[in-house]
Amino acid sequence: MSFSPAVRTFRRSDRHQLTDLVNRHAAAVLPGVSTSVNTVLSSLEARPDEYVVDPWVAERLTLVTEHHGRVVAAAHLHRYRDEPDVGPDYRGAAVVQWVVHHPGDGIGPGSAGPASSEAADLLLSACLATAKRWQARGVQADGTLPCPGVYGIPAVWPHVRSALERAGFVHTGATEVLLLAEVRGLPDTGERTGRERPTLLRTLGSLGTRFTAFDGDRVLGHLELDTTLDRPERVGRGGGLAELADVDVDADAPEGAEQTLARLLAEARDWLTLCGIDRLITCAYPEDVDEIDALHRHGFREVTRTARGWELRTV
Repeated sequence: MSFSPAVRTFRRSDRHQLTDLVNRHAAAVLPGVSTSVNTVLSSLEARPDEYVVDPWVAERLTLVTEHHGRVVAAAHLHRYRDEPDVGPDYRGAAVVQWVVHHPGDGIGPGSAGPASSEAADLLLSACLATAKRWQARGVQADGTLPCPGVYGIPAVWPHVRSALERAGFVHTGATEVLLLAEVRGLPDTGERTGRERPTLLRTLGSLGTRFTAFDGDRVLGHLELDTTLDRPERVGRGGGLAELADVDVDADAPEGAEQTLARLLAEARDWLTLCGIDRLITCAYPEDVDEIDALHRHGFREVTRTARGWELRTV
């Protein structure tokens, strides 16, 4: 006798299977990235890093699809308050914060056929029924997992994208290029030749630790590093990941924009090495070809592209 998959609300006893499902999706985006069971559970209750948007949430719900005792798909939903203090894009909306499912999800043979899609389709149908019960003004979707660097719908999740499209969602937002560098592959301070090095100042910036290059009183450029991605309560194993959260270089810098960027990245390399961090991520828009090419020349590689902004198509 065979039993069809069934959708139900998340139970605490699902926490290990859910975390495994989340980590499998995260690891396909960035090598070695994972999160802890406690972080996954906490993220279902609040997102403290989203200090602007999170207070707008009126209701949260996590649904799973179970088959033969196995959690094969899961989704986390938010209902946003329909009140004046809520941003217009969120006001009264329902958002599928993330949806994950096994491409082959253990239901049938093969890796991705009709049987393997059933769990995701049932789950998203339940999500839309919930949005209807909430009388949501609109329904959005995303893939922001409680892991660093995992957001939107990455190109390495074609199974998730297909499920969203079958449910009636369309991509309406931007696409971002996610890049990764090994810290040891960044420019080295000893490699720089030519004119005297610019003055480097390390300060606290709005996004992390800021390094600013000066020529006298003139600012040549800066970058900021977020080294808090791998806090112990967030990750399931040793991290070593940071984010290049901001970079801006004067195109008319005396030594050239390329050399200024190299000098800033060399300083970042030294600092990240002291922090025990061995990988650095950043993102860019595909149309910023010059920026992406410069990052490639200085040790970054593209790991995926992610599609942000998904909305339910209205008839």
